[in-house]
Amino acid sequence: KWKQMVADDGRQSSSVLPTPSRFLLNLSKPTLPHPQWEEISVMDERNTPMRTYQVCNVMEANQNNWLRTRHISREGAQRVHIEIKFTLRDCNSLPGVPGTCKETFNMYYYESNNANLWFIKESQYVKIDTIAADESFTQVDVGDRVMKLNTEVRDISNLSKKGFYLAFQDLGACIALVSVRVFYKKCPLTVLNLAQFPDTITGGDTALVEVRGVCVNASEEFEAPKMYCSADGGWLVPIGRCVCKPGFEENKDGCQPCRPGTYKASATDAYCTKCPPHSSSPQEQAFECVCERGFYRAETDPRSMACTRSPSAPENPISTVNETCITLEWSPPRDTGGRGDVTYSLHCRKCSGDSRKCTPCGSSIHFVPRQFGLSSPTVLVTDLQPDSNYSFTVESQNGVSDLSPTPKGTVVINVTTSQTVSVVLKERRSKDSVTLAWQGPERPDGAIVEYEVIYYEKREQNYTVLKTRSNMMTVEGLKPGTTYVFRVRARTDGGYGTYGGEIELETRLPRVRSYLSIRIYNIGVQNIHDHKAAVHFSCRHCGYIKAKQDPDEEKMQFQHGRVKLPGSRIYIHPHTYEDPNQAVRDFAKEIDASNIRIERVIGAGEFGEVCSGRLRVQGKREIYVAIKSLKAGYSDKQRKDFLSEASIMGQFDHPNIIRLEGVVTKCKPVMIITEFMENGSLDTFLKKHDGQFTVIQLVGMLRGIASGMKYLSDMSYVHRDLAARNILVNSNLVCKVSDFGLSRVLEDDPEAAYTTRGGKIPIRWTAPEAIAYRKFTSASDVWSYGIVMWEVISYGERPYWEMSNQDVIKAIDEGYRLPAPMDCPVVLHQLMLDCWEKGRSDRPKFGQIVTILDKLIRNPASLRELANSSACREDPSTPELSVNTVDEWLEAIKMGQYKENFSSAGYVSLDSILYISVSELAKMGVTLAGHQKKILSSVENLQSQGTHVQV
Repeated sequence: KWKQMVADDGRQSSSVLPTPSRFLLNLSKPTLPHPQWEEISVMDERNTPMRTYQVCNVMEANQNNWLRTRHISREGAQRVHIEIKFTLRDCNSLPGVPGTCKETFNMYYYESNNANLWFIKESQYVKIDTIAADESFTQVDVGDRVMKLNTEVRDISNLSKKGFYLAFQDLGACIALVSVRVFYKKCPLTVLNLAQFPDTITGGDTALVEVRGVCVNASEEFEAPKMYCSADGGWLVPIGRCVCKPGFEENKDGCQPCRPGTYKASATDAYCTKCPPHSSSPQEQAFECVCERGFYRAETDPRSMACTRSPSAPENPISTVNETCITLEWSPPRDTGGRGDVTYSLHCRKCSGDSRKCTPCGSSIHFVPRQFGLSSPTVLVTDLQPDSNYSFTVESQNGVSDLSPTPKGTVVINVTTSQTVSVVLKERRSKDSVTLAWQGPERPDGAIVEYEVIYYEKREQNYTVLKTRSNMMTVEGLKPGTTYVFRVRARTDGGYGTYGGEIELETRLPRVRSYLSIRIYNIGVQNIHDHKAAVHFSCRHCGYIKAKQDPDEEKMQFQHGRVKLPGSRIYIHPHTYEDPNQAVRDFAKEIDASNIRIERVIGAGEFGEVCSGRLRVQGKREIYVAIKSLKAGYSDKQRKDFLSEASIMGQFDHPNIIRLEGVVTKCKPVMIITEFMENGSLDTFLKKHDGQFTVIQLVGMLRGIASGMKYLSDMSYVHRDLAARNILVNSNLVCKVSDFGLSRVLEDDPEAAYTTRGGKIPIRWTAPEAIAYRKFTSASDVWSYGIVMWEVISYGERPYWEMSNQDVIKAIDEGYRLPAPMDCPVVLHQLMLDCWEKGRSDRPKFGQIVTILDKLIRNPASLRELANSSACREDPSTPELSVNTVDEWLEAIKMGQYKENFSSAGYVSLDSILYISVSELAKMGVTLAGHQKKILSSVENLQSQGTHVQV
């Protein structure tokens, strides 16, 4: 007889398989006289009807009573749980029961895809477990209505078919099956990190199920959201997250739109923020605030930056005219537009005629450092035409100027070039008077009415003004042995011109001289009076000796055993510290490694790799830096030598010395952080851009290097390895001295030199005394600077080409010097030769080199004459040269760079050179001893030829 029973369909916190309310079938053999499992309704302790299946055939042996469910769909679950509640009678409480009574029963299952099986063989079932009761009852318990209900839970794992059947086998027990509950567990739907994870059925046994989350509305994946569903139905290990899209911010339930007046530009930003100044967002969901009218935001500006506008015009324009050169200066605009990237550009127009018609200047004039994109409010304009009118428009602009429809802020500077400077000539002087003569302006603005002479005692500077119609004047009543300063200017109908070049004269007794005779050939009286006698002489001596005492050295003073210029600093060598780490702490800033981001390798140094990257400075924008790292496995000595370079650089603060940003010593790798130079080393940069720069640009580079070396020299510091490869160039063509690995400091004695104990020496760049005796001074650095000059002008050519080091040493010792590179100006090659003087004291100081280069930059015309194969022949058969003026005489002896010096000092006629002396040359700016000797030797050569003067 088949019977069905009602199953308990109660639910747990986890899901329950939906089962029919009647799902148990009685499979007892129908041949038995009584049904083995009987469906019986009973009342529980609450008097509620309760349906059960019972069997209690304990008096008969060999019981095998089966009760089976219908097909149960597993609905994707791999593991299901079976909870059964039952009561069981104690065999001892049954009187007269034979030994066949049991107190257990068995539970089985069978997987199948067929939902309509009515017969399953016993051998096909898989046993789940033998079920025993924790609590059994007796007849007395039944009378007292004490329900001793047992609950047991078992599970089935690794299910794979559509469903399964459950079966219960009785072998002779007294059982009442109260309920059967079949269920599986799942992880419930949840939202975490703005990602929704659906209901997920647990895996088999203890396996974790990986679940990919889906971003809630108005959010997007920042990192793929994942979680794992555990076998117990709990979510574990959240990974990744979603973020609210631009224009939305996170709230408790998801993402909500930004309110008007706020915005969110990036999905990685957590919340909406208020619009920056001069911008607004009138609607919701704004990912960018719109700029107000008249304000703009550049494409490269961050969305969080305030909207800005074009700057106003530059203010307070000033022009300083120096013949055909003009220095223009101005003040920054009062209103920068709210930005810090203000630059300036200049537009030049040349005006002529009464109608003031103006045309563009063209490419014949030059701007130093450049015409467009100036960051500083000053520029030098060269190669202008004399006595001409120019109009310069200075335009200020910033990052949003091109977006603004309004005209850029401009200021106009009108200037006129002039050559009206009067030239002062010293005629003679005594202990209490000075006679002056001068030339008038070449192109005066009308007829000259009178000349004005102003002079004052140099120490007092209380000036006296004298006037005369003549171009000569004797100033009397002066103090003997006193230095006076004289200046002259002319007055025309149009007003006063500019003062002539300043000249200093010292009153003293006349010096006894032998008269120099000049032979006159067929020259008339008129020519003699006009001081235009033809002078014939031969050039014999091209070499000359440099002064051993720099005039600046007169200002030096001894302090604490060291020579020290006023206001200068003295370099301290890190090896003088007992603890080298203390030197690093004193001179270098420690940087947190977390503030450094290394981006790429750009080279290799002696101690490790050199990389480029960014340094984040608190309160400032990130800056590009170069990063030298100490390779792994270093020794204590290597670490000390590596950091000593930082201790050296940390003491320097100069625009032409590489700047140290700091060091990393508290973690590995140990690093030195310096400013980043975009164009790399000077030699490689020049080779890459061969022939692409003007001479003025090259001289500007050399001037920067010399300025940096002057700074080092003033600190009593010797570099020892000055070469183009150790000069770095930034994006603005600023050259900076670097690589202080071989550098050494001077001893306390100002005449002492540092002597090395060995090591490699760069022969082609090193002075002879440093090669022979390993003695290094600032003078040996000057020799190296001369080689750097040659490298720059030749665009990175190798010094001495393919000559061996030994051949180079021998050639230098025999007097050989590098010839002028192609298209090298005479004055630059002469300066190189000055740097390569054999005697250390005969070479110029770095301060003198800077002064010379400054003059060349201010007077680009002096760079036009190019060097030839021979500056001067020493052959006695050299034909005589005929000269008529001082300028021609200077050109003949290859001293043409001093034309302006001589004319400013008043030496305008040939006979005036008879009164020249060393001190007078120094005062007029001829400070190099070799140049002084060359000039004086030319006069002595004339005397030695026995020429005569006829007057």
